[in-house]
Amino acid sequence: MTLTPSATPPSAERRPYEITRHGVTLSDPYAWLRAENWREVMADPSVLAPDIAAYLHAENDYADAALAPLKPLREELVKELRGRIAEDDWSVPTPDGYHAYGSRYTEGAEHPLIVRMSRAAGKAVTPDAPPRDDEVLLDANQEAEGSAYFRLAAASHSPDHAQLAWAADRTGGELFTLSLRDLASGHDTVLAERVTPGTAFAADSQTLLAVELDDNHRPCRVLALSSGAAPQTLYEEADPGFFVAVSRTLSGRFLVIDSHDHQTSEVRLIDAWAPLSPPVVVAERIEAEEYDVAHHDDALFIRTNREARDFRIVRAPVAAPGRENWEDIVPHRPGILIVAMAVFQDFLVWLERENALPRIIIRRLADGDEHQIAFDEEAYSLGLSEGLEFQTDTLRFTYSSMTTPTEVWDYDMATRERRLRKRQRIPSGHDPAGYVTRRLMAPTADGESVPVSLFHRADTPIDGTAPCLLYGYGSYGITIPASFSANALSLVDRGFVYAIAHVRGGMDKGFDWYDQGRREHKENTFSDFVAAADHLIAEGYTAKGRIAAQGGSAGGMLMGVIANRAPDRFGAIVAEVPFVDVLTTMLDDTLPLTPPEWPEWGDPIRDEAAFRRILSYSPVDNVAPQAYPAMLVLAGVSDPRVTYWEPAKWVARLREAATNDPLILLKTNMDAGHGGASGRFKRLEEVAMVQAFVLATVGRTVTTPAAV
Repeated sequence: MTLTPSATPPSAERRPYEITRHGVTLSDPYAWLRAENWREVMADPSVLAPDIAAYLHAENDYADAALAPLKPLREELVKELRGRIAEDDWSVPTPDGYHAYGSRYTEGAEHPLIVRMSRAAGKAVTPDAPPRDDEVLLDANQEAEGSAYFRLAAASHSPDHAQLAWAADRTGGELFTLSLRDLASGHDTVLAERVTPGTAFAADSQTLLAVELDDNHRPCRVLALSSGAAPQTLYEEADPGFFVAVSRTLSGRFLVIDSHDHQTSEVRLIDAWAPLSPPVVVAERIEAEEYDVAHHDDALFIRTNREARDFRIVRAPVAAPGRENWEDIVPHRPGILIVAMAVFQDFLVWLERENALPRIIIRRLADGDEHQIAFDEEAYSLGLSEGLEFQTDTLRFTYSSMTTPTEVWDYDMATRERRLRKRQRIPSGHDPAGYVTRRLMAPTADGESVPVSLFHRADTPIDGTAPCLLYGYGSYGITIPASFSANALSLVDRGFVYAIAHVRGGMDKGFDWYDQGRREHKENTFSDFVAAADHLIAEGYTAKGRIAAQGGSAGGMLMGVIANRAPDRFGAIVAEVPFVDVLTTMLDDTLPLTPPEWPEWGDPIRDEAAFRRILSYSPVDNVAPQAYPAMLVLAGVSDPRVTYWEPAKWVARLREAATNDPLILLKTNMDAGHGGASGRFKRLEEVAMVQAFVLATVGRTVTTPAAV
């Protein structure tokens, strides 16, 4: 199927605008798309300037007209995608004292119910038996009524189980309202607005720590909140490049204030029984050193990259936690990245990753006895959950692969027995035996090898005829797991090879893999993705021009760069909320994420080398007269992470420069932000739009998927 829209695409007005930095003059004729009142727009999208709103609506109308022939396919895809969702889905209850807490959905509902039950009832839940006779603490569907956008981001109960703190966003701008619900009466008290969703209850169950946003949308101020009392500031971060978060140690002994950017952290502790006492610093911040803490008796366990690029675990006395008292518990081992840890009364647990494959290590604290949990598939995803209880022998972990739906297991750390608590249900059916997952290693020009996770039907011919969707991210050290995606089945069942390129910039192969994909080494992220595409072509998994590339946010920046540098490899590109105006954004220190992002990209305001380096790849600044593939670009009008004007400016430049009249579509959600549409079913409409676009541009045919 070929998409040939009859309408003429919108043409953004060019308005002369120039800035000069480090002797270089930058022309930005579409700078007017940046709303001067962007802060207000995030809170209320309706206040967007009329000329900007008119342009975005014109782009939406054009995209709708261009995609109109795909309406039957999109409807078919939505039906398929929804058919793979268990509409009465539920989470495995998490025990805490006499209760067990969880969430569940009712059929047809967009949003969850937050529930609790007796501990015994929670323990009785099996993979085929959902929770029964639970108590509904919060119905997010009721709270969402009347809102075009609604996201319940957090819900946590107090230590005495009498109250529920919950946070909701009603614009997509990530400006959360924090409420406290009395569980006996159901009455809500609004404690704060313009906060992040993370909170921490003090031991008295009356005091709640939350983080307030400043005028530039940065989490910077820790507040102590309680019903009927004025907020009290416990800590305020002075550095605009550092964000703040709060939590509570699993032991319940301390409240934690974490200040961090992308490479440096500093932790403060507050006695949970004296929540208004001054925070105590564990170790003063040192640039490029990260650490996080857990509490055990009179000691702190600390995961840190100090003198350990792939992290180590140390122990220090609570009374004297400074670096001079750090004692190795799990030494540094180059190439084996310690991703996370959890400390229980009798066990130390950590998740580590080697050569892009994870495993869980369990150590008994009494005698140091160790064992591991690992799996045999070529590529898989593994995660651990520390739960809510400190004195327990039970560890909960999740497992999935690209062929195996997510499984939730409870593991007895003492007896080493496993109990399957839940397996992701695919109501329309899924047989893992009908599919293949593989791990390839794509060679690069500088001698590295890029892991590529593959997923396809067992009967898909590997002879260069299959279309391919290749996904990439590659920033902030974030690892894209080789996990199960029910949505991907709609492409795979139509003959696609689904692939994830684990490019440098993530920590798939350890901290060095991240370090080799940022700042002065950022070029590796881009060349790795192209190397992955070339290897898939060379190995017969697909062919040049039959690949659809997909990435979002910083992965959208990757999409912008490969569109400029290797457009012939790709038949289509999907860029979701793409960070493409990198240089202009990094030069604007008023934007929410700019100062915290400088460690990742460099500071082009003060560092000329960083300026010129970012200029060399920033997608908006490197659009050139050449042939471009078809593109679908998605944005959110209230997005505080990647502002809507970045993709809007990029699309305007692409249309202006392209020599081959490609189909380039910009679709802006006028009611949402970075995460797209809210609600589990509304989101499927966006997924279906993307998949229909991919099928129409690089798919061999648009047919009903084959049965497995």
